[in-house]
Amino acid sequence: MGHPEYIIEVTEATFEEAVLVCSQSVPVVVDFWAPWCVPCRTLGPLLERLAQAGGGAFRLAKVNADENPNLAAQYSVRGLPTVKAFREGRVVAEFTGLIPEPKVREFLRKLAPTPADQALSEGLSFLATRHWAQAEAACRTALELEPANGAAGLGLLQALLRQGRGCEAADLLDNFPRGDEIVAAEKLRPLAEFLCEVEGADPPLEDSDQTALYHQAARLFARGQWEAALDGVLEVLRQDRRYRRGEARQVLLAVFELFGEADPLTRQYRTELASVLF
Repeated sequence: MGHPEYIIEVTEATFEEAVLVCSQSVPVVVDFWAPWCVPCRTLGPLLERLAQAGGGAFRLAKVNADENPNLAAQYSVRGLPTVKAFREGRVVAEFTGLIPEPKVREFLRKLAPTPADQALSEGLSFLATRHWAQAEAACRTALELEPANGAAGLGLLQALLRQGRGCEAADLLDNFPRGDEIVAAEKLRPLAEFLCEVEGADPPLEDSDQTALYHQAARLFARGQWEAALDGVLEVLRQDRRYRRGEARQVLLAVFELFGEADPLTRQYRTELASVLF
């Protein structure tokens, strides 16, 4: 077939490895067909041509339904041709019958990762490895490509906060994409506003030792000195558990949200916060 790495014949014996396992790393499009099926003779070559043109964006698996009836039954194939797309071992999209080439192209475009998807994946990897500037750049690229991408917005927000850039983070929150991620993003707002309060050339006027301690904690956060900053906010709470109507507590909760529950600092300081408040 010219590109065996992109287009393969699959049987019941090879389906698991060739489709389910392979789809963990690249989308797999399964074409259920039969020699007697007239529409299959048009759709099959079209899919093969698009798979070759895609250069590995997806893999095309050809299944002869007559020779592999158990597979056809397992995946409820009731007409031919039937096309099912797999990602991460499960069917994520499908169609039955011969459809126009533009519709086939649209089907494949939704299945294969977009440039925004790829940029977001890079951004999340950089976040996981604590490369904040690189994470910011990748997530910003994803958001520019897809302004409604909430996951990219959340990744960018986390990268900005990790770099202590509260005002930029607050601006992002004010224009955050609609979607499920907005709930998690809003939990980070107290930290963004806390950091933004001490940004700029002119530091805020300190009206008390407590306020000075609070603002110093924000500056420590901005410099990446998280433990010292957390200690500072806890000390403020020890002096006044309702400081600024609970703002200091909300800042700590936002830090825990940013770090994640698995982070040792989250576990340590969540316990200390509980001992101060209760």
